[in-house]
Amino acid sequence: MENLTNIKGVIFDYGGTIDTNSRHWAEVLWSKYVEYGVPVEKAAFREAYVHGERSLARTPYVKPEHNFHDVLAIKTRLQMDYLLEHRLLTADLAEADAQAFARRIADACYQQVLDVLKVTRPVVECLSRHYRLVLVSNFYGNICTILKDFGLDSFFAEVIESSVVGVRKPDPAIYRLGVEAMGFAPEETLVVGDSFSKDVVPAKTVGCRVAWLKGEGWGNEEIDESLPDVVLTDLAQLPGVLGLNG
Repeated sequence: MENLTNIKGVIFDYGGTIDTNSRHWAEVLWSKYVEYGVPVEKAAFREAYVHGERSLARTPYVKPEHNFHDVLAIKTRLQMDYLLEHRLLTADLAEADAQAFARRIADACYQQVLDVLKVTRPVVECLSRHYRLVLVSNFYGNICTILKDFGLDSFFAEVIESSVVGVRKPDPAIYRLGVEAMGFAPEETLVVGDSFSKDVVPAKTVGCRVAWLKGEGWGNEEIDESLPDVVLTDLAQLPGVLGLNG
C-alpha cells in the first residue's frame, strides 16, 4: 500500500466513511430489515430507500437540532410508509406493526454506528493531532449536531455541508469549497471517502489526492481503481498509510 507524502490537510466524507466504515447506508439498513424479518424483497426496499432519500432532499423533515437517531427514525418511517402505501410488503402488516419495525431498525442502526465509531473515531482523533481536518458532506442541515452527539465536533476546523452551501456531491464545486476551507493546495490535500462517484471522481477532478475507502457500496458505480492514490478497506488503515504511529 502506497505511502502518501507531502499531505498537509485531510478532507473527510462523513456518511459511509466515518459512521459505517465503508458500508453504504442502504446496505446497513437492509441488513437490519433482514435481521428483524421485515416481509419485503430487496428490490422493493431499495425503491423505498430511494423514495425516502428523495423525500428528505425535497422536504425539510430533518431539523438542525436533530441527532442521528432522529434522522434514522425519520428515514425508516418514510420507508415503511412507502412500503405500506404501495403494498410492497410480502405479508399483511398493520401500520402499527410496520412502524414498530421502523423503530427497531432505527435503534439498531444507531447502536451500530456507536460500535463503528469505536474504530473510526480514534482514527479521526489521531489525524487531527497531525493535520488540519475539514468535513465535506451531503447532509440535511444537522451535521454539526451529529458531530457533537458523537464527540467528533472538536476534530474538524471547518464543515462544508451540502444543504448549507447549496451544492451537492458529485459536483466538484463542493470539494473546491473544502479545499478553500482547508487553505492548502489541492495536491497537498487528501480526501477520504467511500463513494467512488461522489468522493473519488470529484476530488480528483479538483486536483486532490484521494484515499478511497472501498467497501459495500450501492452497486451501480463504474469503478477505475487506478484513479485513487490509495485504496483502503478499513479506515483504521489510514494512519499507517500516512506514516502515523498514533
